[in-house]
Formats: sequence, structure tokens, C-alpha cells
Amino acid sequence: MIRCLHASALALALSFATVWPAAAQAPAAAAPAAAASATVSGTGQRIYADMQPRLLQVRTLLKTQDSQSSVGSAFLVTAEGHLITNYHVISSYALAPERHRLVYATVDGQQGALQLLAFDVLHDLALLKPVDPAPLRGRGAVPFRADGAEPERGARIFSLGNPLDVGFAVTEGAYNGLAERHYLPTLFFGGSLSSGMSGGPALDAQGRLVGVNVAARRDGEQVSFLVPAALAQALLARGRNAAPITQPVHGEIERQLLAHQAGLVDAFIAQPWRAAGHPRYRIPVPMETYSRCWGSGTAAGGRGLLFERSDCAMDSAVFIDERLRTGTITVRHETYDGSRLGPLRFQQRYNASFDNEVVGRRDSHRVAALCTERTVRAGGGLPLRAVVCLQAYKKLPQLFDLSVLTASLDSGTTGVQGRLDAQALSFDNAQRLARHYLEGFGWTTPPPSTAPKTGAR
Repeated sequence: MIRCLHASALALALSFATVWPAAAQAPAAAAPAAAASATVSGTGQRIYADMQPRLLQVRTLLKTQDSQSSVGSAFLVTAEGHLITNYHVISSYALAPERHRLVYATVDGQQGALQLLAFDVLHDLALLKPVDPAPLRGRGAVPFRADGAEPERGARIFSLGNPLDVGFAVTEGAYNGLAERHYLPTLFFGGSLSSGMSGGPALDAQGRLVGVNVAARRDGEQVSFLVPAALAQALLARGRNAAPITQPVHGEIERQLLAHQAGLVDAFIAQPWRAAGHPRYRIPVPMETYSRCWGSGTAAGGRGLLFERSDCAMDSAVFIDERLRTGTITVRHETYDGSRLGPLRFQQRYNASFDNEVVGRRDSHRVAALCTERTVRAGGGLPLRAVVCLQAYKKLPQLFDLSVLTASLDSGTTGVQGRLDAQALSFDNAQRLARHYLEGFGWTTPPPSTAPKTGAR
């Protein structure tokens, strides 16, 4: 489980099994999280002293009161006062600017209003600028590393921010390069990041930007993540002269997600399916380039129904708001052997398993799912019961969630069921991906009744 690192009042009451922004408001209500490292090296002390003037806290406030809906960190990247933070820190403002406002606070107590200039929702970045740049003049900017330069694995890097809203701090950790199996480029930081540090800078020993704090694993120690500095630099180049954003950004989010899904589907389809190793069925299992797969099943020598299952899910997801993460693909399959049960009992349990599947998420972001069911012939003629469902987004009308459910129909005592779920796809790519998945099924060895007839003439 991964958590984003801004502070959110709503997240205090919610718990998700996927990426979610962690909470760090008032100390009494804060969720437990690792604090900044108690032991800081001399290099860390120097970097913190040098960077103090360039560190900020960013708050999203309701316009009708001073109550904050989120808190995160940020840092100056130009002498004119441009600053970088995470998109998820300011997402409430970006989606509903008529209800929210953005403010900053510096280490030395300066405060002021902020404007949103640009954002990169895919990589969780936002570019801001103060309404009045005067209080931030003369503070300098965090420098970027030269193009193509990156620390050696194991090099010490230093993350700065305001953990748990208790004060600015620095924590040390190791640079470990790009995280594996992430479709979106993400740096693996071997250090502790706490709630409220989202959007803060992670620097090398010379004080140059390596990445931007973004998330931490809840199920591990010293496993945190950074957005690569090059992506922040690209956002600055693209948006530093942009007009402030004052309207909801759903149109721009949709544009960025459409570009994301086009590349993701192309990359996913370009990979061959892995073999599941089943003696009867050819089952589509994704390569672990972008996915992580876990298997389970009944104990060896068990009686009754024999069952094996594989779940493959991407580590990358795109944060839209507190209740919506999207842009991922998951694939699952289950194989059944009911030869010890007999055909009648097996079919009862096999059909019940398929009928228990739930499709579509009933929430404020999507309309109800529309599904169609057919019997199709997969590769080599394997008969499949196939259900294909699409669920549209209310404010992202060109995007759909796809679910494809399958169950083989070739045997009275054995079978395979599969499921593919993909989020935020165009209609055309939803069709492509559904077709690609169904074509991945077949027989490992066709049963005798379907084998081509041969003989002497």
C-alpha cells in the first residue's frame, strides 16, 4: 500500500487499499507516520541551513473560512517566486477554485496568496506563483542538476519539508534509482517521508534537486518515492509564463489522461502474454514489466475443489482527487479443478464464483456501467462466456473504465475464469484492449474433439 504525503482532513476518515493521500492536520488527529530522521549529518545540516529561505508550506483553504483541506510542502525554483509542489497537495483548488484558495508560509513566518499556473497530473506536480512576489524576492532558488546527471546508487540525498505540520525538517536517505515495475517514472528513496512532506525537495550533497517528495509505502520501512527532477524542470519550462488557472481543470486532466492511456495501451499490447503453466488452458498473464503478480491456491493434497489464482496489478496510478485514482490495468485469473466433485456440484460452484463478480464503482465520478454478454471463441476455438462493461466518467466524457470477465465453457469439471480491469481509456482503446485480452485465451493442447482429423486417403 502506498500513501501520498500531503495532509488531508478527509483522508483521516478514509482507508483505501491503493494510493491515498495521508493525513497530518492537528497533532491530536494525525495518523501515525515516521518522523524525520533524528540523526542528521553535517552535510544535511548545511543543506537545511542553505535551503531554509527557499522552503514553503502550501495550504489549500476553504474560501468561506480559514480551515485547511490540505497541507503540503513546496520550494522555490526561480528568483521571481515560482514554486513546485505536488498536484495532490492543491487538487481541491484545481478542481473547484470557486470554493478554495491557496496560501503559503515560509520558515521565517512570511505568508501570502498563491496562483496555480500549470500542473502535471500524471506525475503529480504543480507549478505555483505568489500573487505578490515581493516577500519571496532575494531568497534564491533550488538548482536543478545538469541534464542526464544522476547520483550513484547508494549516494546520500536529503529530503526537506514540513512533516505532520509540526515544522520544517530534513531527513536523510539513499538514492536507489528508478523504482522497478513503475510505468510512470518514479525514484526509489531509501528514507522516511512523513505526511505533510509532499511537494518538498530531495537534494544531493551539493544542494541540487534530485526529485520531489511524493509518497511512501505504508507496509515497509525506509521505502519512499520521488518524482524525478527532470519532470519538475519540464513543468517549469512549460508553465512559467502561463496565465493563472481560475476555472476547474477537468478539461486539461482529460487531455493528459488521454495521452497517458494511448501510450499505456500501446505498451501493454506490445508485450507478449506470459504462459500461466496450466496443462489445459492458455491464459493471458501480463509480463511483469509494469505489473506485479501474486499467486495463491488451495493446499497441496486438498480435497474437493482445487483452485489457483493469480492477481497482477500495476504499482503506478494517477491521483485525481481524494476518492479517485485511475490510469491503471489489473489482470486476474482463477483456475478450477472439480474432478473430485463431479459435474453437477462443480458447475454450481463454478457458476456461483462467476456470478459473484462486481462491475462498476458507484460513486460521484462515474455513471452506471453498461455491460454486454456473449459467448465467444478464443484462440483455437475455446468457448468463453464473456462480459464486457464500460463505465463513463461524468466530468471526463472521453474516458471510460473497462472490465472484461470471462469463464471457459468447454468442460464439466474444469475451467478458467479471468478478469481484466483498465481505467481511464478512450472508447477505441477500450475495444482494442478487450479484444487483445480475449485473444489471449485458448487451449494449451486442444482436446481430441477439436483436433484436426488426419488419416490415409
